[in-house]
Amino acid sequence: MSVTRFFSRSAVILFAMGLLMSSGCSSSKPVMTATERVNEGYAKAQKLYDKGDYSEAAIGFESLLFTSRATALEDDVLYYLAQSYYRSGQYILSAEMFTRLQQQVSSTPYARTSQFLLAKSYEKLSPHFELDQQYTNKAIEQFGLYLELYPMTDSSKLASDVETYRELLKINPGNAVYKQNFAAATAKYSRIDSLKYAEKAIPVLREKLAKNTYFIAHQYVQLKKYKAAVIFYDEVIKGYADTVYFKQALAAKIDVLMKRKKWFDAGQALDQYVQRFPEKQKEMKGVREKINRNFKN
Repeated sequence: MSVTRFFSRSAVILFAMGLLMSSGCSSSKPVMTATERVNEGYAKAQKLYDKGDYSEAAIGFESLLFTSRATALEDDVLYYLAQSYYRSGQYILSAEMFTRLQQQVSSTPYARTSQFLLAKSYEKLSPHFELDQQYTNKAIEQFGLYLELYPMTDSSKLASDVETYRELLKINPGNAVYKQNFAAATAKYSRIDSLKYAEKAIPVLREKLAKNTYFIAHQYVQLKKYKAAVIFYDEVIKGYADTVYFKQALAAKIDVLMKRKKWFDAGQALDQYVQRFPEKQKEMKGVREKINRNFKN
């Protein structure tokens, strides 16, 4: 083979290799930045969430917990992860994430909704009255905080504002100020339902706490441990006067003190009872006579 032919053939081979290398490089994907990876992962998880596939969405949002820190999507990831947990019935995890959102991104626009759903997560976890009531207490605390942070406004005024701007927009549909005020009034009015829910939830949860304490006292009575029973009846009397168990606990305390032959204390408890329920004075006449008779002896 001549030298000229050798170099010509080598040049062709090198040229072909160059084309292959060039083709290979052009077909490979460019390296994504960290922000692009977070955005892509968030879009996929959000799509699953929008479809109602909350368990899978949660997995997607979970994978972004670390990489989304200190980015524009940090509160979005935490909020929709918490929502995914809540909507899939994982209330311990949703409570944890709503709390974490408030701690990590205190200025988040999701603050109000997350506070309400944090309280509802604990409400969902509140067990049967006979069991430990730590989640019931937490639900009351968080609903109370929600009402404190976002107090009820005049609902009639808000309804009037909504109607006013609705009518104004019929006259002038293009008015930007009317649109803005209508949207703001409508948003505020829609929040009233959550405040009403919180106001109604707290008494129901307190009723459960009172029932739990009253039930414990009743169990001690059955065991004839009357001193312990009085302690728990007193807890109901002092802490849950706004519940139906206040009256029952006060009447039961009188009976237990009589069983213990604590006639003076029983008389004081009876005084408290008839003072609070004067309509029962005639009914308790026999109890009063028994206490007085034994106290004098």
